[in-house]
Amino acid sequence: MSTPDSVDAPIDTSPAHAESDSVPTEPVPSGTKNVHKELASEVARRRTFAVISHPDAGKSTLTEALALHARVISEAGAIHGKAGRRSTVSDWMEMEKARGISVSSTALQFNYQVDSAIDDVHVINLVDTPGHADFSEDTYRVLTAVDAAVMLIDAAKGLEPQTLKLFQVCRQFGIPVITVINKWDRPGQSPLELLDEIEKRIGLTPTPLYWPVGIAGDFRGLLDVREGNYIRFTRTAGGATIAPEELMDADAAAAREGSEWDTALEESELLVASGQGHDQELFLAGQTSPVIFGSAMLNFGVRQILDTLVALAPPPGAREDVKGAVREITDPFSAVVFKVQAGMDTAHRDRLAFMRVVSGVFERGMVVTHAQTGKPFTTKYALTVFGRERTTVENAYPGDVVGLVNATALAPGHTLYTDKKVEYPPIPSFAPEHFAALRVDSADKYKKFRRAVEQLDSEGVVQVLRNDVRGDASPVLAAVGPMQFEVVTARMKTEFGVDARLEPLAYSVARRTDAESAVELGRQRGVEVFTRTDGALLALVSDKWRLQYLEKEMPDLTLEPLVAAGE
Repeated sequence: MSTPDSVDAPIDTSPAHAESDSVPTEPVPSGTKNVHKELASEVARRRTFAVISHPDAGKSTLTEALALHARVISEAGAIHGKAGRRSTVSDWMEMEKARGISVSSTALQFNYQVDSAIDDVHVINLVDTPGHADFSEDTYRVLTAVDAAVMLIDAAKGLEPQTLKLFQVCRQFGIPVITVINKWDRPGQSPLELLDEIEKRIGLTPTPLYWPVGIAGDFRGLLDVREGNYIRFTRTAGGATIAPEELMDADAAAAREGSEWDTALEESELLVASGQGHDQELFLAGQTSPVIFGSAMLNFGVRQILDTLVALAPPPGAREDVKGAVREITDPFSAVVFKVQAGMDTAHRDRLAFMRVVSGVFERGMVVTHAQTGKPFTTKYALTVFGRERTTVENAYPGDVVGLVNATALAPGHTLYTDKKVEYPPIPSFAPEHFAALRVDSADKYKKFRRAVEQLDSEGVVQVLRNDVRGDASPVLAAVGPMQFEVVTARMKTEFGVDARLEPLAYSVARRTDAESAVELGRQRGVEVFTRTDGALLALVSDKWRLQYLEKEMPDLTLEPLVAAGE
């Protein structure tokens, strides 16, 4: 995913394969120049990013705090205490509300103005991702659609396994990462220990922008490392509203905070002197990560996170298609679908396909082409989304996330375009590790059962496998983690009125095979061959030892590994 070298860099609207200035080109009509200029201006205002973390690092709380500071909500939804706890705007499923975790990604779009004195309104496209490892496939899809990521780390726990996996995905996609050390209002590790862990475990050089004044559990404010000023915060009731800030110079900060200020100043100066100052080129190259300390629950440091995203995160840029050709932002409209979701609003009972605009201008009602089928697709019902709230969108630009209503033909990884054909790389399915047969006992619910399975399959909630022996009445569900099965049965009950039951199967390994090998594999003990909805043939094997035996004794059989979660 290519990006401009800096936020202020001009957008290159020249032909992608121009060799030099001496190559003759056709004159560009003035009207086209104006359109390109307007488009480049709109793109420069946009920041599209995801929040990634281990479960319970405070991701959904931060998402809502960002919306609060952008003043698109007046009060944060998370309130202390189990009694009367309200769910956040980004967690809308009943299962999410009950468990207090995110199990599905959610798109939020809002405007943010850094300085009210000047016209610098930015469009923020924020995608809140599920943190739990069982839903890493959903997070992977989201990361194909963003230009930057905020990596959230718990101040007490440091880097955790799921955070490490998600960072590796960011590295694979070339996504620059901003690090936020959250929950500084609670006891935790020292800031230097946390930064040392980041550098040693993931090879990313942390470059602090805002350093904490006060140890973990005694969060007083932030030292602006580049300006040398002190930002002092005042708590609000339950952290439900924006925390007031007081800006002080270094002398006033020293007089007020004493040794705590001196310690913060010494630590930050030590890091900068050792080469851990911010460098925009190294950040965009994925070698360094700006660091901000904060507390999403108290709304401390949240404005600084937004300001940093606007100032440092790259705007949308060109993208390579499946053939390696570059699609510039000024090329005709194209978009990639990265998520399909139904059941967001029981009043509408519709299905949304979320697409990330890659190039050109989207206009509601325009007829586009579906790359995978070659068929026309009408975009009459197009929405921008804020959690479960929807607003009809008339126009959208590269970087924007748009929901297309009742787009039954679309699935994650599909491409839409106008003019010259383009198709973006497909999103791979992860290697499942858990398998279960799905059944419904009531014959009169069979039609609803089939419709529910088709719906959840098309969304990518689970992978659905079938073969002639089991038939359509008992499809096999394949999942990265067992919690995906819980989502399936919960949604089948609430959205389709079907009480389905799962029967775990004694398989733990899946391999891609072919039609010729499938015949022999079907004769083997501990092996069963299925067809996935996308047509792929998968051989399910009881365990890794059985797989090793097959690979050793029958080396001519096709048994190809699938993409593992986190790779």
